[in-house]
Amino acid sequence: VQVVESGGGLVQAGGSLRLSCTAAGFTFDDYTIGWFRQAPGKEREGVSCIGFSDGLTYYKDPAKGRFTISRDNTKNTVYLQMNNLKPEDTAVYYCAADPWPTGCTQIAATWPYDYNHWGKGTQVTVSS
Repeated sequence: VQVVESGGGLVQAGGSLRLSCTAAGFTFDDYTIGWFRQAPGKEREGVSCIGFSDGLTYYKDPAKGRFTISRDNTKNTVYLQMNNLKPEDTAVYYCAADPWPTGCTQIAATWPYDYNHWGKGTQVTVSS
């Protein structure tokens, strides 16, 4: 059972990246998928979440208006489209999955500790 992220890289400020999160060994059905990030010397913080079955989403303030989370049920994949990237978005981005009974909510987008399945992360670096 694995969660695998991809799509990170180096981009200039104002640029875009699309991160992908795929499940290996299980399906995302009935799971809430969260994106989190961690910059050097900082705590892991929530970015966004999506309910894979119902498609409900939640965004934390830094992501609102710039990031879009979506899913492709046929590919068992969740995406995080990041536009207008800023240097402060530089971090390792992690995908996490858990069958949150309440689905994607503010808590699920904020609280990483109840997610049971985590990817290894993908580095996003935004240069100024």
